[in-house]
Amino acid sequence: MSTLQRGNPKRSAVQSVVDRERTALRSPCRPATLLSLVEYEVEITDEAKARLQLKPKETRRLIGYKIFLLQRGLGGDVKRMRGSTNEYRLRVGNYRVLFELEGKTIMIYAVGDRKDIYR
Repeated sequence: MSTLQRGNPKRSAVQSVVDRERTALRSPCRPATLLSLVEYEVEITDEAKARLQLKPKETRRLIGYKIFLLQRGLGGDVKRMRGSTNEYRLRVGNYRVLFELEGKTIMIYAVGDRKDIYR
């Protein structure tokens, strides 16, 4: 058993997500279209920044890492919102990051728990 698994359970959960993402990015079986290196510009509204600052440090770190992957070619668990042509959500565990995609710009307008974010 590694020291990460014996230590803080939140730390090991975050580390396992990071390790899984790194492995997926290096996988030779991954289609070339998913490895596109299209860079997006990320903008975060003041309200989303304020809500993000209220989250625990490890949660902020994980959300930040997922946003980094999103910026590198819409990586992560991204789905288009029903009834909209340019609004999407990024799933980060029990949290959701809501954003609009306009050309090469990702505008993050909400960050929150999945049970409250869609209200």
